[in-house]
Amino acid sequence: MANNSILPSSRRQLRACLLCSLLKQLHQFRMDGCDNCEELMRMRGSLDRVQECTTTNFEGVLAMVQPERSWASQWQRIERFTPGMYAIRVTGMPPDDVLDELDRRGIPYTPRDGSMPQ
Repeated sequence: MANNSILPSSRRQLRACLLCSLLKQLHQFRMDGCDNCEELMRMRGSLDRVQECTTTNFEGVLAMVQPERSWASQWQRIERFTPGMYAIRVTGMPPDDVLDELDRRGIPYTPRDGSMPQ
């Protein structure tokens, strides 16, 4: 079951991670970073980085309790991510340094806006 630090404390001021689409409030990203991509996004403790790596421009919400067992999580490509709330579509791109690091590691970037990978 998802722990309370992952779940937004309110639906107000939700932001979506531009890499994995996890939804949290701004202060939650600033305090804890992204539960799935903190190693790449490095948001913890930085308001500027949170604003650069997340967006309020998203559509739909999916609550994932057991992502590894859900067809919806497979459809959204989040079956390996932590339980929590996820946006269905996210508009925006991660910062260039994150895209460069993904490329350096040989990890393909998967857009969260419903388009095909680059």
